[in-house]
Amino acid sequence: MEQALEAEDLGKRYGRAWALRDCSFELPAGRVAALVGPNGAGKSTLLHLAVGLLKPDTGRVRVFGREPHGAPATLGEIGFVAQDTPLYRDFTARELISLGGRLNRRWDAALARDRLSALGIPPDRPVGKLSGGQRAQVALALALAKRPRLLLLDEPVAALDPLARREFMQALMGAVAESETTVLFSSHLLSELERTCDHLIVLQTAHVQLSGSVDELLDGHRLLVGPRDAAPPDGVEKVVRAAHTERQSTLLVRSRALPAPAPGWTEREVSLEDLVLAYLADTETRDVETAWEVTA
Repeated sequence: MEQALEAEDLGKRYGRAWALRDCSFELPAGRVAALVGPNGAGKSTLLHLAVGLLKPDTGRVRVFGREPHGAPATLGEIGFVAQDTPLYRDFTARELISLGGRLNRRWDAALARDRLSALGIPPDRPVGKLSGGQRAQVALALALAKRPRLLLLDEPVAALDPLARREFMQALMGAVAESETTVLFSSHLLSELERTCDHLIVLQTAHVQLSGSVDELLDGHRLLVGPRDAAPPDGVEKVVRAAHTERQSTLLVRSRALPAPAPGWTEREVSLEDLVLAYLADTETRDVETAWEVTA
C-alpha cells in the first residue's frame, strides 16, 4: 500500500524544548485523516515539517516516499491551508487565482473559479473584506487548485461559526470525493471526526500516542464495567484509562479479542470520542499492572 505521509523517529525542538520527539506513523494514500491533540502537542509543527517549512532535528518525514524539505517537485504535490488562512488581504479572489497560476506548475484555475462561484463568493472583492468563512473557502479553493495528492489543513474551521464550519466541511468532503486526494487535518472538534475521517493520529506531549485506521482502532478497544476490586479480565493488553466509584470500575482497554466476559464484567463498544479522550487524558498508555492503580 502506498504511503502518502510517513514519519520515522521524527523530532523537532525549539531551543531545549521538544515540539515533537520520536514520532513514527504511516498515513496510507487515499485516506481522510484527523490529527488530534491539545494545544502545544505538536500538531502545527508536524504539518510544517510535512510541507517542508521546517527541517527535522531527528528522524525523517516523507511524502510519497520523498523528503519534502527543499524539494520543489514534492512540494508541488502538497496543498496546505494554515490555521490563520494567510492570504494577501488586499488581493481579490480573482487576483489570487491568477497569481496561483504563475506560481504553480500544475494549476486548475477553472476549479477554483467554479468552487467560489458555486459558494457565491464575490471574485472582485478584496479577501480582507470577506467573512472568516468566505476567506477559509478561498484558501481551500486555492489549495485544491494545485490538484494536490496530499492536502494538509491546520485547524481549518477553528475560528468559524457552526454554519460556516459545516459549509467548509461539506466543500472539503465534496472535493475529496471527486479526487484521489489524501487529507490530513488537525482539529479539536471531535464531533466532526466520526462523520468525516477514516484514519486517526493522536498527538500528546510531543509524541504519537495512537495511529491507525478508525475502524481497526475501535475494534481493538473495549469499555469494561465491573466490580471495584476485581482485576482486569484475561485478554486485556492495556488499560488505557480507569475510573472508579466505591463499588464499580470502568476501564477503557486495548484488546484484539476478549474471551467471554468474566463474571461481573459488562463489555461495551467504544466511541471515537471515548477513545480520543482516553488517550489524551494521560501522557502515556500504561501496562495493565500500572494502569490498574490509576484512578480518574
